[in-house]
Amino acid sequence: NMPAQVPLWNAALAGHPDWAAIYEGFSSAVDWPTAGFVRELAGAFPSAKFLLTHRDPGTWADSFGETIYKLLAGRDQAPPAVKDWLDMAARVVIRSGFAEELDRDGLIKAFNAHNDMVKRTIPADRLLVYQVKEGWEPLCAFLGVPVPDEAFPRTNDRAEFWELVNGSL
Repeated sequence: NMPAQVPLWNAALAGHPDWAAIYEGFSSAVDWPTAGFVRELAGAFPSAKFLLTHRDPGTWADSFGETIYKLLAGRDQAPPAVKDWLDMAARVVIRSGFAEELDRDGLIKAFNAHNDMVKRTIPADRLLVYQVKEGWEPLCAFLGVPVPDEAFPRTNDRAEFWELVNGSL
């Protein structure tokens, strides 16, 4: 819901978050912009659990560089309907320590710094450091829910990312 969410996230970026409005109707969130506000969200939602999905920093940097970073770098050419959203997303990513035009080594350094910050910020009883390849069991145990009978989903590769982006632009 870009018309509602973009102004709310821009207000959060300006230091005036309305977390209740941002997360109204949601019981969870993933990735950015949420990941850019770990410290604030830990305080605003003192019983919330956090998942830090860990992966090899080099493969993450390669993936990020070929998807989100590339998309944000070309945001000046985006259709007007998504430009405000992309500008907000870029500001969140930069705020999170991923300055524009970082090279692969810079992305890896920022990735490691972000992960270290999350581990320092979130108490151990509220944080699961998790690799998606571990499947349902550790995730469900941490969340206190039963393991589903269905296979763990395997999705979110680069091709799928660009199909989704191109379908929404």
